[in-house]
Amino acid sequence: MKVIGLMSGTSVDGIDAALVEITGTKLDLKVQLLAGKTVPYPVDLRAEILEVCGGKALSVAELAQLDDAIATQFAIAAQQIQAGAPKAELIGSHGQTVYHQPPTIEPIEKFHLGYSLQLGRGAVIAQLTGSPTVSNFRAADIAAGGQGAPLVCKVDAYLLSHPDKYRAVQNLGGIGNVTLIPPHSRLNWEREVLGWDTGPGNVLLDLTVQKLTNGRQSYDHNGQWAAQGTPNKKLVAHWLEHKFFQQAPPKSTGRELFGREYLAKCWQDAQQEQLTTTDWLATLSELTVASIVHSYQNFCPQLPEEILLCGGGSRNLYLRQRLQAELTSTKILTTDEVGLDGDYKEAIAFAILAYWRFQCSIPGNLPQVTGAKQPMLLGEIHLP
Repeated sequence: MKVIGLMSGTSVDGIDAALVEITGTKLDLKVQLLAGKTVPYPVDLRAEILEVCGGKALSVAELAQLDDAIATQFAIAAQQIQAGAPKAELIGSHGQTVYHQPPTIEPIEKFHLGYSLQLGRGAVIAQLTGSPTVSNFRAADIAAGGQGAPLVCKVDAYLLSHPDKYRAVQNLGGIGNVTLIPPHSRLNWEREVLGWDTGPGNVLLDLTVQKLTNGRQSYDHNGQWAAQGTPNKKLVAHWLEHKFFQQAPPKSTGRELFGREYLAKCWQDAQQEQLTTTDWLATLSELTVASIVHSYQNFCPQLPEEILLCGGGSRNLYLRQRLQAELTSTKILTTDEVGLDGDYKEAIAFAILAYWRFQCSIPGNLPQVTGAKQPMLLGEIHLP
């Protein structure tokens, strides 16, 4: 089946579209990337999304308009990826997360379900493209008591497992998340797959670069700016005392926790230490690295033999070098080096989740990852 996966993450850089051909279901799953494209949001729409993510209040009418505007852009991305390519039989759209609240650890008035809102409704995408569309993937897992995230762990396990090696797939998007994959030669190995959000990936770095350059740059290319500085390890150790890093999985997070307000507190700390601009960026980079290492050392059954990086941060040479320096016994690669395009891996994952839901009726979540009570069919189906 030819399927389009659509994804826009915490960084709100644009919509990643992947047209793939999928065969098989689980360990026989085969995916061929036919085309990949990132379609930027219009400048005004991106600014509006970021304001809403930052807590801007909307009327119901304004929320509906934003929902449809995002859906329209997702439909445009699906149409563009098919230009001169085979017609897709199905679309899987993650939508744009504007709010993510994990379930509370301590129930408040007996109510502790999480809540996660992705805009860009699937019905609009289905009507504009003429293709069946699966969307709103997180809702079913959350209704079963789960975090609703991370949802790509089951896909990672079936695409990137090794018969003999213990692997970690580390996504470095706006927020970092990891999938821990034991060798698939083990009995009941799927039940041993673990995953969680590790903390900030690129979000704090990108916000800082945008502020320092008055919007002329959106990220630190290859980490070249940060590489000129020296990280302040004392500050990083202090930041790692935050309760999110100490919390055992299942856990997930987003801009609600690691956004502008958190960055402002970190900036106050940096001013007290009189950090230079390059030291400031190096220290924020070190927080990303240290949060990953802390997660592995505290929550992994064993340290992975290989780490496969993906997402925008996988192109950050400085981040990769710092990770390797801290995890000397682990081989660090990218998913590209084992045959899966790291730029479009998340979009590919939601194409597969849609395929599992629409074509195979296979649950897409892993309860031990999200904390859900049971495996769930993920996503709502919309027909044109």
